[in-house]
Amino acid sequence: MSSYEARLSALRDQLKASRLDGFVVPLTDEHMSEYVGSYAQRLAWLTGFQGSAGSAAVLPQEAAIFTDGRYTLQVRDQVDGKHWSYQSVPETSISDWLKEHAGEGARIGYDPWLHTKDWVGQARKALAEKGAELVAVRENPIDAVWGERPEPSKARLIVQPDLYAGKSSAAKRQEMADWLKDQKADAAVLSALDSIAWTFNVRGEDVEHTPVALSFALVNDDGTADLFVASEKLGDEVRQHLGNGVRVHERDQFEKYLSSMKDKIVIADPERAVAAIFEALEGAGARVVQKRDPSILPKATKNEAEINGHRSAQARDGAALTRFLYWISNEAPKGGVDELIAAEKLHEFRRQCGDLRDLSFSTISGAGPNGAIVHYKVTEETNRPLEMDSIYLVDSGGQYPDGTTDVTRTVVIGSPTAEMRDRFTRVLKGHIAIATARFPDGTRGSQLDSFARQYLWQAGLDYAHGTGHGVGSYLAVHEGPQRISPAGSSQSGGDEPLRAGMFLSNEPGYYKTGEYGIRIENLVLVIQLEIPGAEKKMLGFETLTFAPIERRLIDNALLTEAEQSWVDDYHAQVLEVVGPQLEGDVLDWLKAQCAPL
Repeated sequence: MSSYEARLSALRDQLKASRLDGFVVPLTDEHMSEYVGSYAQRLAWLTGFQGSAGSAAVLPQEAAIFTDGRYTLQVRDQVDGKHWSYQSVPETSISDWLKEHAGEGARIGYDPWLHTKDWVGQARKALAEKGAELVAVRENPIDAVWGERPEPSKARLIVQPDLYAGKSSAAKRQEMADWLKDQKADAAVLSALDSIAWTFNVRGEDVEHTPVALSFALVNDDGTADLFVASEKLGDEVRQHLGNGVRVHERDQFEKYLSSMKDKIVIADPERAVAAIFEALEGAGARVVQKRDPSILPKATKNEAEINGHRSAQARDGAALTRFLYWISNEAPKGGVDELIAAEKLHEFRRQCGDLRDLSFSTISGAGPNGAIVHYKVTEETNRPLEMDSIYLVDSGGQYPDGTTDVTRTVVIGSPTAEMRDRFTRVLKGHIAIATARFPDGTRGSQLDSFARQYLWQAGLDYAHGTGHGVGSYLAVHEGPQRISPAGSSQSGGDEPLRAGMFLSNEPGYYKTGEYGIRIENLVLVIQLEIPGAEKKMLGFETLTFAPIERRLIDNALLTEAEQSWVDDYHAQVLEVVGPQLEGDVLDWLKAQCAPL
């Protein structure tokens, strides 16, 4: 029996002892985080799945794992199909699957600290139609059978200086207080970790690659706040920074504190606050108003200090990536370079460029067919060499105190095929279409998504992920609410109107299963455009990422004159931003890469 088979068996025994006929296992934590600390990696522990989005349902005789199109290949590589059926989201939901597979009268357990109120309502309704019941558990049954489960991080918080934040925590809280008064509410719950980090101008080390600290908070209508965080994580500098306007409580006192809010009007975000928070407030006799966390839009709409900091971080990051691309161009053709070696070398170049705090996510270092796995994560078992006449895809980023970066480059080792050049150029044309888009204020990302896909569609091709996601300011590399994704997709978020000051990625791709993957990703800033004669407020994008694009994969015959000019202008900017940080052979190489098409 494999270790994962044994874990599934142990969970079923635990469920039986708890008088449960099933259990739902999401990949999240008490803060509805995308990336979670090791203590909350229950789905990975149970199934072996290493992706960043997914969930599972376990019944006495069958079990299913649910992932979206980004993980279609990965989930089959990592999760044993003998014990788990693979379900595709959004075509199939957990609620629908449970309704079909759970027995009449079944008691299906869920952890109310790991699901939204809306999910609980939908699942409860679906099960009721089958005569089954959804049951909240006080203790997560996976935790009961997970031997040597990691403890939550004890890392200390650090202050994010106003120099980088652009606004003091007190000013942010006062703006929230003014909003609360307008809403005639007493307080707002902040449970998303990046919301708390942004609001209090602090950062942490509790989640790999995301600089946040495990905590909850309430912001009150007088500008004060209550912060719930383990006291051992607070040093004198952070306590002094928080000041008298922030009352500090132990994190494990949060639920008890909510239970004391009788007759208070409290705002909680139905997307980001878990069901247990609503239950505690409603059980206490508070009046809960469902509205979006008041930090979300201000956090997404960057101020001048955050934008300038990001530009500085991007310039250093671009130099590190350029050194890496030069290294790859020399070393990969000799042989001896594999995905792990390449990922570590890129990390080394980033460490050399100054004040790297962490990577912004685990580097996607995909050679040949592994590049076709959209969110591939290299391991000792999957590690492949970079071979001649093949494509290598590297998607990576850094966390710097002044900015968070995320960039993908696709390079060819040796000579590309005509098909590789065709596919790459179609992806490039889509990338350029987004980069040069002009659109009225109020436009949503879903309205722009097809700009990036049109040239692939002409050849009967597509890709199974969104075209762009929001990015934080030394925070989460995936930040809402803005997205560029097809309307109604599982990644479309709230389909937020784009606003000047928002960061987004621009990352169309193409993936040929078993052969290669292509993606070209830069980060962009939404800016207001001055268009002579314009009759309405118009927006566009300013590209923020600077590193050369693989010219050997470009088929010039497929580019219009305007598209060729864009590539030439972009490479001139790369040379202007990155060139002064380089010298010698790597600078000569960059000049050759950035020569006009």
